[in-house]
Amino acid sequence: GPAEPLLGAREALRYYRRKAARWNRRHKLYREELNLTSPAAPLQLRPEASWLQFHLGISRDGLYPRSSPTVSRLLQDMQDFTTISADYSQDEKALLGACDCSQIVKPSGVHLKLVLRFQDFGKAMFKPMRQRREEETPEDFFYFVDFQRHNAEIAAFHLDRILDFRRVPPTVGRLINVTKEILEVTKNEILQSVFFVSPASNVCFFAKCPYMCKTEYAVCGNPHLLEGSLSAFLPSLNLAPRLSIPNPWIRSYSFDGKEEWEVNPLYCNTVREIYPYSNGNRLLNVIDMAIFDFLTGNMDRHHYEMFTKFGDDGFLLHLDNARGFGRHSHDETSILAPLSQCCMIKRSTLLRLQLLAEPEYRLSDVMRESLLQDPLAPVLTEPHLLALDRRLQLILKAVRKCIDTYGEAKVVANDTTQPKAPASDRAKLTT
Repeated sequence: GPAEPLLGAREALRYYRRKAARWNRRHKLYREELNLTSPAAPLQLRPEASWLQFHLGISRDGLYPRSSPTVSRLLQDMQDFTTISADYSQDEKALLGACDCSQIVKPSGVHLKLVLRFQDFGKAMFKPMRQRREEETPEDFFYFVDFQRHNAEIAAFHLDRILDFRRVPPTVGRLINVTKEILEVTKNEILQSVFFVSPASNVCFFAKCPYMCKTEYAVCGNPHLLEGSLSAFLPSLNLAPRLSIPNPWIRSYSFDGKEEWEVNPLYCNTVREIYPYSNGNRLLNVIDMAIFDFLTGNMDRHHYEMFTKFGDDGFLLHLDNARGFGRHSHDETSILAPLSQCCMIKRSTLLRLQLLAEPEYRLSDVMRESLLQDPLAPVLTEPHLLALDRRLQLILKAVRKCIDTYGEAKVVANDTTQPKAPASDRAKLTT
């Protein structure tokens, strides 16, 4: 039958109705204070709104069911709908407050994210364009000072869907009019105060934080339009609490000192003995995430999140993928450490990877076609698409090496109920 849903529909609707009513009250007061005479029509919360249907469709199986009509509608709505408010995200607000800037290893304007709310009351995280698609991350950048790439957020959603993980929230590209869709709808005075017109007559705004108040970290429209990614918000934490868990294969975020996994090839034996990796699916889910991150080249997965409701065996959310797709010419095999050190993989993941290595379902081709649906297409340059095929081969090679060492029964974890005949034929790892 259908998998256990994350939210109760009645409770969620009641919660969002209250939120919308409160928004309407505040908005009315705000307009009265500014002496805006024309009353704003109160906002109606419609149960059939795509963002709300997306929330109600989240289940133990993933963020959305396979071939979900709701997700297509949601991507379309995030592209088309007018914004009714804009604000800094919670992270930004934390940084604006008491932020001990010596603790933050991120110079540059990496933290420039805005929360946009649309006419249907849905919310999305907007990440503006910081870097042109053709620019490779310089080789001497450390992974923790790399740019955030809006196109990487979009590509990561498509890749995650193609891999059938369904753990990345729906994400779409859009040209935002920074004047009409941010400046004119925000009530945040700090955000209003960071807008300026550049010498080239472009409308710009910048992140205001103690360590990056300089205007060179600004992003600018051209003159008003700015490219960016929009990621659908997950349900409110009050409705669906999440845990943030440190990745056992976290990197050392300093220039000296290595993490244990970087020096001890038997590190996985240690991890296997600690709860929650000692039983159940968790370790296999971390390996799925490592495979995903290796394909995108994202080295920055220091934490992962899970919905508390689904317990220890729930899926891991693959959030914050803007650090991926930086260097197509380099394959960072250390990202695969969980796979190569633990020598385990889900059968369903392996079958999917083998399928995407077949000439008629080649990963780069499936990705290219999928990304053509995005308004900012082409989202990835050709070298990045081809890098996916190369990295996929490296993953399959790592799995074969494990199987040669330990045997298929030990390496391939059976998580598929009944493998269909053609799939099991393809599963012969003789390639």
